[in-house]
Amino acid sequence: MDAAGQFHAEADASSTQLVSWLLQRGLEGARQDELLHGYCERLVELGVPLFRLHVAQSAFHPKYGGLGFNWFRDQGVSSEEYGYTETPNAAWIRSPLYHLLDSGEQEYRERLLDSNADSRFPLLNELRERGATDYFAAGVILEKREHFERIDPTNTPEGVLISWASDGPDGFSDTDLRLVRESLPQLALALKSAANRQMAGDLLQVYLGRDAGRRVLSGEIQRGSLQQIDAVLCYFDLKDFTALTERTPGPELIAMLNDYFGMAVAIIQGHGGNILKFLGDGILAMFNLETPEQSAAAGLDAVVQMRRCMEQKNAERQAQGETTTGVTLALHAGEILYGNIGAENRLDFTVIGPAVNLTVRLSGLHRSVGRNIILSEPVAKIAGHTAHDLVSLGRYMLRGVSEPQELYTIYKAPA
Repeated sequence: MDAAGQFHAEADASSTQLVSWLLQRGLEGARQDELLHGYCERLVELGVPLFRLHVAQSAFHPKYGGLGFNWFRDQGVSSEEYGYTETPNAAWIRSPLYHLLDSGEQEYRERLLDSNADSRFPLLNELRERGATDYFAAGVILEKREHFERIDPTNTPEGVLISWASDGPDGFSDTDLRLVRESLPQLALALKSAANRQMAGDLLQVYLGRDAGRRVLSGEIQRGSLQQIDAVLCYFDLKDFTALTERTPGPELIAMLNDYFGMAVAIIQGHGGNILKFLGDGILAMFNLETPEQSAAAGLDAVVQMRRCMEQKNAERQAQGETTTGVTLALHAGEILYGNIGAENRLDFTVIGPAVNLTVRLSGLHRSVGRNIILSEPVAKIAGHTAHDLVSLGRYMLRGVSEPQELYTIYKAPA
C-alpha cells in the first residue's frame, strides 16, 4: 500500500472507531455532558486540534426551549438553558449558528487566520482573541421534514447545532473535517437519545413531582403498585377562593395562583418536601425524610417560612394593586399509601389513606379555631423539643376519628 492509501486507511479507521464509540455511548444512555466530554477527548486523541465545541439543542420543557453545552480543552463541559422569548436576542441573531439556519446552508466555515479583518460575527472575533484559528459549524434536524421547507430561526424544529473551533497553527485539515462530518449523524443521534431521556425525567418531575417522577422513570409503573410509608403531610390552601373566582378575571386569577403556588412550591421543595397534588386552590405535599423527627422539623420550618413569605407576597401584590388573599396551613403525620392508582390506560401516582383526608380536614377548621396554621397531635409529638413555639388549641372531635384529637398552632409574637 502506498503512502496515500495508508493515510486514507488510517483516516477510515479513526472514523470507524469514533462512530462505534458514539453508538455505544448512545446505547448506554450517556448524558449529554458525558457524551460531549468523551467525544471531544477522542477527537483530540485522534489528532484534531480542537479548542472549543459548542452544542445548541432544542428542548421540550415548561421553562426553557433549548439547551447549550460548551467544551473548552482546558475547562471541560459546561451547560446553560435558553429561556423562551417572544423575540430573539441580539447575540443570537448575530451568531454564525443563526446565519446557518437563516441561510439554509448545511455548513458554515470561517478560517480566522486568513484575514486580519474582523469577522461579521462578534463571537468569532472573541474566539480569535482567545487563540482560535478556524471555525466550522453544522446542523442536524432530528425530525422528518421536506427538503424544500425553509427553517424559521425563531421557531426551529427539533434538532442540534454544533460548532467546532480550532487553535492549531493551520486550523482544521481536510482529514479533521472529514472525521467530524462522518461522525456527525451518530453524534446527533446519541444527543437525541440523551435529550429524550432527560426530557422524560424533566416532564415527569414537573407534572408528577420530583419523587414520583423519579419513581415512575425508574420503573414503578404497574397499576396497584403501592408503597406504605410514614410521612408528614402538609396542606396549603388559599382562603375564600370561591369568592375570588366570582369577582376576579380569569387571566388575573391564574396569575395570582401561579404567584402564590410558585412561592409555596419553592419553600416546600427547599425543605426536602415533595409536591403530591395541586387541588384547585390548594397544594398537598409530604415530608418523608430519613427520620420522622427530620420530617416533622422540615414541615414546621416550611409552614413558618410560608406564613412569613405570604405576608411579604401580599404586601408586594397590594402595592401593585393586585388581588391578595390569605392562606391556611395544616400539618399531620401518619401512614399513607403511595403509588399507582387508576385504569390501565390512565394512571395517577398519588397518595391515599385516612391521614390524607385528615390533613385536608384540619385546614377547614381554621375558622373554628381562629388560626391559619393547624398542627395535629402526632406532629407535635414527633417534633418534640422544637425551636418553634407550639401552642395547644384544645381537643376536638374530628369526623372519621374515634378519639378526640388535640390540635396545635405555631405562635407568632406580635410585631
